[in-house]
Amino acid sequence: QVQLVESGGGLVQAGGSLRLSCAASGRTFSSYGMGWFRQVPGKEREFVAYITTIRISTRYIDSYTDSVKGRFTISRDNAKNTVYLQMNSLKPEDTAVYYCAATSRGANIVTMEYEYAYWGQGTQVTVSS
Repeated sequence: QVQLVESGGGLVQAGGSLRLSCAASGRTFSSYGMGWFRQVPGKEREFVAYITTIRISTRYIDSYTDSVKGRFTISRDNAKNTVYLQMNSLKPEDTAVYYCAATSRGANIVTMEYEYAYWGQGTQVTVSS
């Protein structure tokens, strides 16, 4: 069982930055692939970013949806059982509830909701224009 708790959401002006954190319980955090999703009212939850358990040199393999490439960065600190989402150059269309999630398929790129077994409660991000 893995419990996830997000933090770091809030209100920011367009062009600003926020860093979301997701703290995980359990001793096997390093074996889970970690993803960030977001959802706005009336729409389906969408994939934002993912980080695998595979590290090449100093970087973990990661993946992003096209709309956030170059602006968002996902990272993980296995010693702290935490995954982060650094969000820069925020736009009003980034406004959503952001969720972190964990999948046991850590060595793969995982972008589909159904492949994640554990979810956090979400944190609201609001970007004003």
